[in-house]
Amino acid sequence: MIREYRTIQEVAGPLMLVRQVEGVKYDELGEIELPNGDIRRCRVLEVNGSNVLVQLFESGAGINVANSKVRFSGHGVRLDVSENMLGRVFNGMGEPIDGGAKIIPEQSLDINGTPINPAARYYPSEFIQTGVSTIDGLNTLVRGQKLPIFSGSGLPHANLAAQIARQAKVLGDDEKFAVVFAAVGITFEEADFFISDFKKTGAIDRTVLFMNLASDPAIERISTPRMALTAAEYLAFECDMHVLVIITDITNYAEALREVSAARKEVPGRRGYPGYLYTDLATMYERAGRKMGSEGSITMIPILSMPEDDKTHPIPDLTGYITEGQIILSREMYRKGYMPPVDVLPSLSRLKDKGIGKGKTREDHAGVMNQLFSSYARGKEAKELMVVLGEAALTPMDRLYAKFSDAFEAEYINQGFYENRSIEETMNLGWKLLSILPKSEMKRIKPEFVEKYWPKNDF
Repeated sequence: MIREYRTIQEVAGPLMLVRQVEGVKYDELGEIELPNGDIRRCRVLEVNGSNVLVQLFESGAGINVANSKVRFSGHGVRLDVSENMLGRVFNGMGEPIDGGAKIIPEQSLDINGTPINPAARYYPSEFIQTGVSTIDGLNTLVRGQKLPIFSGSGLPHANLAAQIARQAKVLGDDEKFAVVFAAVGITFEEADFFISDFKKTGAIDRTVLFMNLASDPAIERISTPRMALTAAEYLAFECDMHVLVIITDITNYAEALREVSAARKEVPGRRGYPGYLYTDLATMYERAGRKMGSEGSITMIPILSMPEDDKTHPIPDLTGYITEGQIILSREMYRKGYMPPVDVLPSLSRLKDKGIGKGKTREDHAGVMNQLFSSYARGKEAKELMVVLGEAALTPMDRLYAKFSDAFEAEYINQGFYENRSIEETMNLGWKLLSILPKSEMKRIKPEFVEKYWPKNDF
């Protein structure tokens, strides 16, 4: 039996204190009924004896302390899940906002799922094709991996997120693939862009969208990524699908966490973020992976905008510790007009070696990838020397490398947000660019692959 309480002591900002409460647990959901019949939702943040501190999902304005009633549900925040979620748009609390009918649930799951037990994990090893050359060719995404994109304010990470969600696929005809897309703390314009882009391209048919707007409460912002991960876990481990989870923007999530922490008067850590930021992010990121005994998998691409483009800021810093690499977007590339503006040299996928090669991508992939990295780095150095000493001071070979560097940026990195390149096209483009250099410079590719794949005619 659900008991009602009329013992609200005070409301302070997003927090409310209720006295003389029995049997209530941390993280439990509650409802506040106002005298006019309006319902506001809340969540238990702290239990101290018979006193309970709750956080309001909506505004505290208009709550009459004397005449309002509180009741607690006996469970935490839940998400109704079913395969019918595909093609639907939800708000940050898992309620449909696309005008469609409510989901008839197969299950109702607590959104605070548990990270996968390391002993029950399979090592990620299968390639996921995103259609983006700088990811597929150089920083390969592997099924079950967590590969964040580090962006900056004003850089087009929303376009890249939409492109990956549209184009990503696992190679193989019989594989069931889905995308769960969570937008956290975004503007109405961005939400409209994502929804209309997915509908226009037909990608929405295999996508579940969770939209949390900047105007929504902070507490909802904290729930949205967990809603997305709960939906992904159901599709992956109950429906045996391969699920790609894209969350943008983790920075907005961390800001909401800081807001809640400050409201609770907790002792702040680095830059005012709570000391448990690392643990909190890990409880989300570690829900991705491959599980023994399950056909499905969860691969995660969290996107975060680095405040002041600072890689040492707590959010990218801690994310880098938990995840397996990072794709970094570059302001310099963006100024040149190259899209997506990926900064190739500091970007890294720690699991790329496990997802490439014969039977996965192509036998020459590792060699070509290493040769492209090496040649591009040398070309960049040559261009820096050219600025200081002038082109005449460079050797003929350095001038070739500088030419390669320019061509690499203009053709390989720059592909636009609507070109979907297969891994074959990406590999062939790599060979075409390497043919700017003499064959004798192919020191990182096996000689038999150079003979087999070296372009025989002009492109």
